[in-house]
This record gives sequence, C-alpha cells and structure tokens, in this order.
Amino acid sequence: MDTLSHALWGRGLFSNKNFGHLAFFFGAMPDLFSFGIFFILKVFEGDFTFGKPPEISILPDWLFFFYNFTHSFIISFLFIGIVFFFKREFFIPMLAWPFHILLDFPFHSEAYFPTKIFWPINNFYFDGIPWSNPKVWFSNVAGLVFLFVYRKFKFGKFF
Repeated sequence: MDTLSHALWGRGLFSNKNFGHLAFFFGAMPDLFSFGIFFILKVFEGDFTFGKPPEISILPDWLFFFYNFTHSFIISFLFIGIVFFFKREFFIPMLAWPFHILLDFPFHSEAYFPTKIFWPINNFYFDGIPWSNPKVWFSNVAGLVFLFVYRKFKFGKFF
C-alpha cells in the first residue's frame, strides 16, 4: 500500500487527543525507514527515478533488512511494549505501526517485498494481491473516505 494511505489509516484509527501526529507518523514509519531512506539517498546521488526499479536485484541488501525489520509484528510489538512501560500515552498512536503491517501482509506479492510478519524468527509471508490492483486500490480509497467522514460526524473533525 502507498505510504500516504498507511499514514492516513494510522491517523484515522489511532489518533488520540494530543498525539494524532504520532499516529500519522507511525502509520507511515515502516516505509519511511526503508524506502524513504533509499529515496533520500537516490535524490542526493542524483540517480532518482519514479516507480519500481527495473529489477529488484539492483536494490541494496540493507533495504531488504530495514523492510523486514520495520514490517515485523515481533519488532513492532517489542518496541511498543518498551514504550508502553515508559510513556503510556504513546501506546495508542504506536498501534498504527502493526496496523501498517496488517495492511501490507495480504497486499504484497511474493515478487515484490512480501511482508514477513514474524521476522526474524520466521520468514513466513503470504503471496498476496498487490495493492496496485484496482479492486484493492479503490477499496482502500473508499475505506479512507468512509473513515474520515465517520470521524467528521463522530468527533466533528476529519483530521
């Protein structure tokens, strides 16, 4: 799923009174700490192009490591547990992180960054339907519209 959609789902579902910006961040964080770093490096190298690379094999190994690290339930709940112990008010917004993983798991195919939800203990993944599939993409957009319209009626504000 695209990073902006993840951020919006995080904000829409896990924001609380004072930390909605954290829910937005943690919704996007798994992609920012893998593809975002890669994007920034490519921009500084002057070698940036839009879209998927022609071959996945040209991507650096560290990108796969960070993708697996940030897209693991084990890692996310470990960090959330530590933060819960020290700063409980961040607990709810941080739940946007495992929700990001939950959304990616069925919508990444084996061919392009399958989501290994139990990494590093297990490399289990699901060969899913890519989020770029029109049925998935339009369902995502419809779900986000519904969520923020609901928030408007329930809380008096969209965001």
